[in-house]
Amino acid sequence: MKKIIFFFILFSFVSYSQNDTEEFNRMVEAEMKSAASLQNIQVNPNTQNYDVTYQELRFTVDPAVYNIAGQVTTTFTALSDMNTITLDLTNQLTVSSVTMNSNPLSFVQNASNEIVITLPTTLLTGNNATVVIMYSGAPATGEQAFTASTHNGTPVIYTLSEPFGARDWWPCKQDLNDKVESIDVYITAPNTYVSVSNGLEQSATDNGNGTKTTHFHHSYPIPAYLVAIAVTNYQIFTQTAGTAPNDFPIVNYIYPENFASAQTQLAQTLPIMDLYETLFEPYPFHNEKYGHAQFGWGGGMEHTTVSFMNSFGRNLIAHELAHQWFGDKITCGTWKDIWLNEGFAEYLSGLVVENLDGDPSFVSWKNSKINSITSATNGAVYLTDTEALNVNRIFSGRLSYNKGAMVLHMLRWKMGDVAFFQALKNYLADSNLAYKYAITTDLKSHLETVYGANLDEFFNDWLYGQGYPTYSVTAQNWGAGQAKITINQTQSDASVSYFEMPLEIRLTGNSGQTYDVVVDHQTEGQEFIVSVPFVVTDVEFDPNKHIISKNNTATLGNESFGLVETIALYPNPSSDNIHVQLPNTVTLHKAEFYNALGQLVLTKYTKDFSVESLSDGAHYVKITTSEGIIHKNFIKK
Repeated sequence: MKKIIFFFILFSFVSYSQNDTEEFNRMVEAEMKSAASLQNIQVNPNTQNYDVTYQELRFTVDPAVYNIAGQVTTTFTALSDMNTITLDLTNQLTVSSVTMNSNPLSFVQNASNEIVITLPTTLLTGNNATVVIMYSGAPATGEQAFTASTHNGTPVIYTLSEPFGARDWWPCKQDLNDKVESIDVYITAPNTYVSVSNGLEQSATDNGNGTKTTHFHHSYPIPAYLVAIAVTNYQIFTQTAGTAPNDFPIVNYIYPENFASAQTQLAQTLPIMDLYETLFEPYPFHNEKYGHAQFGWGGGMEHTTVSFMNSFGRNLIAHELAHQWFGDKITCGTWKDIWLNEGFAEYLSGLVVENLDGDPSFVSWKNSKINSITSATNGAVYLTDTEALNVNRIFSGRLSYNKGAMVLHMLRWKMGDVAFFQALKNYLADSNLAYKYAITTDLKSHLETVYGANLDEFFNDWLYGQGYPTYSVTAQNWGAGQAKITINQTQSDASVSYFEMPLEIRLTGNSGQTYDVVVDHQTEGQEFIVSVPFVVTDVEFDPNKHIISKNNTATLGNESFGLVETIALYPNPSSDNIHVQLPNTVTLHKAEFYNALGQLVLTKYTKDFSVESLSDGAHYVKITTSEGIIHKNFIKK
């Protein structure tokens, strides 16, 4: 029986509906898909000495019977001299033979769910070989990677291998380090059914014995966990997407009882596809197809070129389609980096809200994510080694999905739209990453290159660190046409000493006019003097929900200030340059610096100047303005 995972997500905007929440939870459950919360899976050292280049997968199944018979042909290249080759395969399936060039090879199936094959001679580094494995049996049920069920009384078989289930139904190499360069999939099933797999259907051959063999070819690199099959009495309808010469079919495999409603719902795929192609690049598998296949898990799973789904809500369509770029074309290189798959896919579903529904709906969407993230005071986006063995933690809706998505939005907010989206285009186009694997530092490098500055502090705080800030903002009218904004912060978790971010503050006047300012908040108690074209009567922090934060306060100070309070020297102390801050209505005539002996040592007539010539220590400053003379203290350090 599958384990139901509940994520308690608080929402303060009605527009992000309960249906959206339930769909999100089902999606997370499907993508995590495991009955065991802790998996004893890590990089298998026994599969690291070869590179899989091609696999032919021949499966014989009957949806009415929980069983699979397979013939898997694997071509591989030795990365070191080899006398044996090890593949991952559950020991609940029985291997009947292994051959090379039609000659039988000896093999063992062990308690570690491996098949270890003895090669006839030593395979030298750089050389290729091919082995053929024949096997059959009832796949392991623990990870529910292979399911026989019914829909509306009709049998159905489908697979869902993420993260650790591929070995339960076919011999493979399921680590996140080696994609199969291309695959051919042949599914033999009763001829009353329709079969589905990755890539383009090449043929469907009636075998004359009540069965049919359907052949799919997928010519792009693919990790084992994204290989999938499904068989039942599907009805098919096809859409056309893309722009010539990169147009391609969207092939939809639907349960007959849902066919009419699915056609209406899946029409949403086309504007979403258009948006992603506009923001990023053409669909990565446009030489083949995209599509959807209905299956029994609530939610969906982004199998390359064909997402498996139970229902067809827009958020789910958007999330799984986004994975074709972020997750399928470029795949996370470790489960610690799962946010490169899930954070991106969830953020792209938010971009659909922004671009198709408008800014107010996008603000609501971001607010729902922030409420989810801050429902606990700790938790990082990036996983520890131990967490990367825990399926529930890998597929945490709060952290891998929602916090990952909002971290991406905060990067966009910090960098600006032009730099952010260009960096993502560069990331997708990187020949070292495209159709391969990436880790977090690969993405960071592309972001920094376009941004022109390092992002160490941001990543340390928001990605590797835990928790979130709480802000206290005070705004005060500060002379004619100006306001002073003071910002303080506390942190929910001790792993981060301070969160530095640009912050948006909304100032409101007594006639309802608003003015949004952005300040670069770096230190506790930091003060900003900003121009504002009216008397401020109210203040709001982060009105467009750019920042993960909680329990913020924003207050308006009502003190009246004279000339002395509205004029300031900053930074103070300083070793080099300083600025004289004045209200817009006041003109600076000169600033005279006196040392501790009362001697005039420096005179300046502009608001910005160097104090490098001053000796270290305290100085007395006489500032002459159009409104009178004031005195300030200054320390040269």
